[in-house]
Amino acid sequence: MRAVIVAGGALPHAQADRAHIRPDDLLLAADGGGHYCLSLGLSPAAVIGDFDSLAPEELRALQDLGAALVRHPARKDQTDLELAVRFALEHGADEILILGGLGERWDQTIANLLLVGAPGLGQAHLRILDGPQEIHSLRAGEILELHGQIGDIVSLIPLSGDARGVTTQGLDYPLQDGTLPFGSTLGVSNSLSQPVARITFEHGLLLCTILHLAPGVT
Repeated sequence: MRAVIVAGGALPHAQADRAHIRPDDLLLAADGGGHYCLSLGLSPAAVIGDFDSLAPEELRALQDLGAALVRHPARKDQTDLELAVRFALEHGADEILILGGLGERWDQTIANLLLVGAPGLGQAHLRILDGPQEIHSLRAGEILELHGQIGDIVSLIPLSGDARGVTTQGLDYPLQDGTLPFGSTLGVSNSLSQPVARITFEHGLLLCTILHLAPGVT
C-alpha cells in the first residue's frame, strides 16, 4: 500500500505534484502540509504534528473534510514529517511518496533526505517528488527501476559509507559490481541511455536522484 505525505516545505510545482496522487493512496499531511491540502482541494485521512504551522480555522476545515488530527507535543524528538512517515508505516505502507519535503531550511531538507537511514524505517521505499526532480531511497539488495527519457540526469549518492557492488543498466556511464566511495562525487550527473534504468547494489545506502529534462513518465 502506498502512502502520500504532504509536508510543509516548499511546493513550487503543486499542481504537477498533485497529479501523482492516486485514489487508493493513504493521503496524510505533516503539519503545515495541511495548508497545501486545503489549497489543492485534497482531503487527507490524517494530519500529524504539533500543529504550530496551522491556524485553528485550518484545523477545523481539515476536520470537516474528515481528517483525523494526530497531535504531538511541541517538545518532541522527531520532526512532523518523521512522525507522519512512522504513522504511514504503522498503517501498512510499504511505499511512501513525499511532496513538499524540500525547502529553504537546509536543516529540515537534509534531515528529510536522511530519513531513509532512520532506525525502524527500513521496510518502506521512500521517494521525494519535487516537480521534474525525484529522489529515491535505495538499500542494499533492493532493485530500483527509473523511468524517464534518454538524457534525463541521474545521480547516485552513498549515505552510509561506501556503496559497494553497484550495478547499473540503462545509464551512459554503467557500473558493474562497482564502488561509490562515501563523500565522492563519482556517481553525480550520469544520465539515462534508455527509457528505463535498473540499479542494484550489495552493501550500503544510496540516494538516487533523477531530473526529468522533458515531460515524461515518472
